[in-house]
Amino acid sequence: MNPEQLRQEIAQLRRENARLKRLAADTKEKLDAALDGTGLCLWQQHVPSGKLVIFNRRWGAMLGFEPKELNAHFDVWRDRLHPDDRDQVLAAFQSHLDGDSPFYQVMHRMLGKDGTVTWVLDRGRVVERDENGKPLRVMGTHIDITKEKEYELKLAELAHQDPLTGLANRSALAKDFARLKAAGPLCLAFIDLDDFKTVNDNLGHRSGDELLIQLTERLLALLPEDVCLGRIGGDEFVMLLPLDAASPALETLAQHCIDALEPPFELDNGQARVGMSIGIERVTADDSFNEVMVRADLAMYQVKKAGKHGFQCNR
Repeated sequence: MNPEQLRQEIAQLRRENARLKRLAADTKEKLDAALDGTGLCLWQQHVPSGKLVIFNRRWGAMLGFEPKELNAHFDVWRDRLHPDDRDQVLAAFQSHLDGDSPFYQVMHRMLGKDGTVTWVLDRGRVVERDENGKPLRVMGTHIDITKEKEYELKLAELAHQDPLTGLANRSALAKDFARLKAAGPLCLAFIDLDDFKTVNDNLGHRSGDELLIQLTERLLALLPEDVCLGRIGGDEFVMLLPLDAASPALETLAQHCIDALEPPFELDNGQARVGMSIGIERVTADDSFNEVMVRADLAMYQVKKAGKHGFQCNR
């Protein structure tokens, strides 16, 4: 090949190289736009060295770090795993490397620079092995699912809350009942408000709701932290009291609850007064939540028949 042909060949190679670079850059832009639009981060790990390559986003940015503040390395990623999730995540990753699972997938938490928690859905698969079958490269994706997780947790929380007062609902009370019964002595108090219908009839349901909210605040202010207070609907409340039925503190606490309703409630369109009737039942080892609720409801009804504004404790 003469010098002129060599120069032409080199020029052609340079043009082809430039074309391929433009094509690669264009492809990368499209990949970045597609992946960033979905929140996905595409990563690759060189297994022997632990080096990570992040193709479309700075992986540290998700955790609040500046560019180049973190090294893209397996050890750094491992150190940012939430302590409560670390063993599970590493075990899942190693299981895939060992060939025990077809891919690596786990939902877990990572710790940000300021200690905040980020939820991540991480997935990966071995894409290259050496001649002995040992993994060389793993490629995968991770996506920040913190908002979705927070929404999920909020829904779960709401599913166990009374929407008006924020107290535990019947479902949450049943779970707390099982937990407290296993822990020691327990009593259940069924509360029905006295003369609440009059408030709704005279001042309207909006004022009735306002009264229930204020009443909840009064009760929570006086109840010990280990007492579970819940609302099961309307003007009916339940207290789970981790006390022995023979304890004088049980009756003292019931009376304090009744006394807390003595001052009138200041509502937007006037004052209102209500009382409460309380039926208290001792919980036995064989009792279910519903069984004790029925007995406590009957005890409360006896208070109503006797003139309201009081309590009955069945030991």
